[in-house]
Amino acid sequence: AATAVRAGTSRGVLVAEGDSWFDYPFHDVLKELDDAFGWEIEHVAHYGHTVESMAYDGGQLDDFVRAIEKVVRRGATPRAILVSGGGNDVAGDGFGMLVNHRSSPVHGLEPKVLEGIVETRVRTAYATILAAVTTACETLLGAKVPILVHGYDYPVPDGRGLLGGWGPLPGPWLAPGFAEKGYDDLAERIGLTRELIDRLYAMLASVVALPPFAHVTLVDLRGSLSTELANNRYKAWWGNELHPTHQGFTTVAGRFDAAI
Repeated sequence: AATAVRAGTSRGVLVAEGDSWFDYPFHDVLKELDDAFGWEIEHVAHYGHTVESMAYDGGQLDDFVRAIEKVVRRGATPRAILVSGGGNDVAGDGFGMLVNHRSSPVHGLEPKVLEGIVETRVRTAYATILAAVTTACETLLGAKVPILVHGYDYPVPDGRGLLGGWGPLPGPWLAPGFAEKGYDDLAERIGLTRELIDRLYAMLASVVALPPFAHVTLVDLRGSLSTELANNRYKAWWGNELHPTHQGFTTVAGRFDAAI
């Protein structure tokens, strides 16, 4: 990869749609795939995108398909198509709804709400996007193009937002919901978000296992970034509650590069 970058040559074109893991200030997965691994990137990713908005809102899916068409018009075939989404569907203002109160006999994640959001809403939106992109590639190229999806890594809900959550900047996305429901212990919060991420991966695995999606790969990023609280070691990997540091994004991009 480094040779390709030094020589100024591209290893091929990747087309992407996604959220802030693909569109973040200074460093993100796509920037690292370009800078560190030598891929040419065509994308319509935008921070804050939910999978629902990518599937149904204001021509977002049309824009994604047009990005693929743009590459094909240049005479190229995308090496892979990357999709990043789901985080904004569960984190943020509504996150507290996913968690029962710490003092409740049924404390922990609320299974029925989680099922409605992850297994129904997010799953259906993902299937909609994957089907549309698959059809577009078959129409344009007469063949399927590999698609890569992911379910993030285990976060640390420590209350840090973008650049520390200063003033009007976004975040935190998880800590307020946990605090509202009485979860003050950071290790306990980490355990619950691990459960949430595992549920997201289980749902994505079930989508990828469907016969029409044999060309879709689930890139498992769990364990890429540290959650070790001792000496705040996790902060070398996590810039805030939801987003990796430069080092973290480079590591995650490496997982994508290996999967491609």
